Amino acid sequence: MILENIKEVQQNIQKACEKAGRNPEEVTLIAVSKTKPYTMIEEALKSGVLDYGENKVQEMCEKFEILPKDIRWHMIGHLQRNKVKYLVGKASLIHSVDSIRLAEQIEKEYAKADEIANILIEVNMAEEESKFGITANETEELIREISQFPHIRIQGLMTIAPYTDNPETNRGYFKNMKKLSVDISSKNIDNVSMSVLSMGMTGDYQVAIEEGATMVRVGTGIFGERNYNI
Repeated sequence: MILENIKEVQQNIQKACEKAGRNPEEVTLIAVSKTKPYTMIEEALKSGVLDYGENKVQEMCEKFEILPKDIRWHMIGHLQRNKVKYLVGKASLIHSVDSIRLAEQIEKEYAKADEIANILIEVNMAEEESKFGITANETEELIREISQFPHIRIQGLMTIAPYTDNPETNRGYFKNMKKLSVDISSKNIDNVSMSVLSMGMTGDYQVAIEEGATMVRVGTGIFGERNYNI
């Protein structure tokens, strides 16, 4: 079932790219494996998908120890400063940086290991009170501050759009994220790339791709409904 689901998602990515006149190779599928057992990831690996998203540091670390080392782990959940140290050497990309204090902690821990942290800035484009992330207006200032840190590379932006049954309602947020990304890119800030735009989930990833997403985070559409009781 998992392999069939991945195939369907990949076909949908292809269709969305064709509609937008984009190359499907520009879009990375992140299989969101949070709350799922490692055996489901082993099944998914047979598809060739190597990018997996987790929202809890402990869960990611446990899976990291068990599963093949060529997996690219994405920290997509809210990150507490006291957990940063556990990500060093494990996380390929941290999607959820939304404060200078968190960035300072990342710099400190990665400097100790003399490693580079690749991060995205989380933008709360819809300005939902229940979500983490900074506003679009705060983004450039935070990026300029974080760009000074020698052990951090900003690779782009991430957003979590509102949950909706109609993906079209999120098109405007995705469009604005792309515009923000282009605006920041045009400033040519040292140490900052806007090559990654992480947006779109199971319910709306096709619309996100049409508006410029380079990473989509699909969990339910691959692994089925999540079990929050574990």
